[in-house]
Amino acid sequence: MSDFREQALRYHAEPRPGKISIEISKPAETVTDLALAYSPGVAEPVREIAADADNVYKYTAKGNLVAVISNGTAILGLGNLGHLASKPVMEGKALLFKRFANLDSIDIEVSHRTTEEFITTVANIADTFGGINLEDIKAPECFEIEKELIKRCNIPVFHDDQHGTAIVTAAGMLNALEVQGKEIGQAIIVCMGAGAAAIACMELLIKCGAMREHIYMLDTKGVIHTRRNDLNQYKQLFANNTDKRTLEDALTGADVFVGVSGPDVLPPEALTLMAPNPIIFACSNPDPEIKPALAHAVREDLIMATGRSDYPNQVNNVLCFPFIFRGALDVRASVINDAMKLAAVEAIRAIAKEPVPQAVLDAAKVDKLAFGKSYIIPKPMDARLLPRVARAVAEAAVASGVARIAMPDRYFQD
Repeated sequence: MSDFREQALRYHAEPRPGKISIEISKPAETVTDLALAYSPGVAEPVREIAADADNVYKYTAKGNLVAVISNGTAILGLGNLGHLASKPVMEGKALLFKRFANLDSIDIEVSHRTTEEFITTVANIADTFGGINLEDIKAPECFEIEKELIKRCNIPVFHDDQHGTAIVTAAGMLNALEVQGKEIGQAIIVCMGAGAAAIACMELLIKCGAMREHIYMLDTKGVIHTRRNDLNQYKQLFANNTDKRTLEDALTGADVFVGVSGPDVLPPEALTLMAPNPIIFACSNPDPEIKPALAHAVREDLIMATGRSDYPNQVNNVLCFPFIFRGALDVRASVINDAMKLAAVEAIRAIAKEPVPQAVLDAAKVDKLAFGKSYIIPKPMDARLLPRVARAVAEAAVASGVARIAMPDRYFQD
């Protein structure tokens, strides 16, 4: 057993199993405390909520509670290992919600036979929570699941593997293009992978100004093009009218490579085919599509990002999802819409252009960070992310008409 594997297993098992627990938020020491907490005192908020359902936000923890829900069909890069195997990951997401946004979170792992069963199960319990974070659900079922749950639920439903990845990728990509002197509307983009994250990333980049006809998406059979007859409805959106068939064909003259596929699928020599000042986002975890050392050995003019914390420019969903939900729940948004996602993109990318606080340098164990090739996106431990991204998301929710209450007073305090 490797040292890291043993350390990881011990971390999850000791001194008590798991990574989350429930704590009480009110006194429960005296007879009076218990009478207020339960019978007979609990009857009073029950009556108030029965009279006006919005009172549930006043008298319960619903407004600060997120459910992290999976069926275990696409766990990290490990595949379909079942709902119970997803529990450590879902507990981990709950930990991150609490650590970065002070949101309470509970993990829910669903066993089901059909997609409709999963949708119905989640919809039936949705009112318990202020928001739902879907996680590790395979494509293409994840698209239908999220779409239907958004329709059926009156709270934000967000599939982080799609939209969290897309938001952080877009923020880093816009900054990388700026550093490299390129315009997103002219950029030729190659996307290796055609699952949930890939499709969401490309759709959001299009909303940021990329041209759909400039995107070449590849799956296990090569370039997705208009003459293929094996494409689902989601891949068809990226069927390019092109004679390009291989990764090398697509990379010739390309400005950007985005990898959301698997390890070591980008040959180093293929980088020589790309345009000057290329951008490589190799986001497969734990092993990227190409190792940074190999990429830099071939091209000195590139910007490189991965999904790993031990390399510069980590594309990490934790830069986004806790703060998206914080802003959404703070104004009781009914959905997380495109305006809120784009607001998060702009808030995240703006932070990377500002001087980096010493506390962030200390946490990152570096002497300095400055906007440029090795720093295009903030570090996850940057404390500015919570107030800045949450406020941008809340403001966008209010402006787009999906907020149900006004901005909290604390958002106006410096």
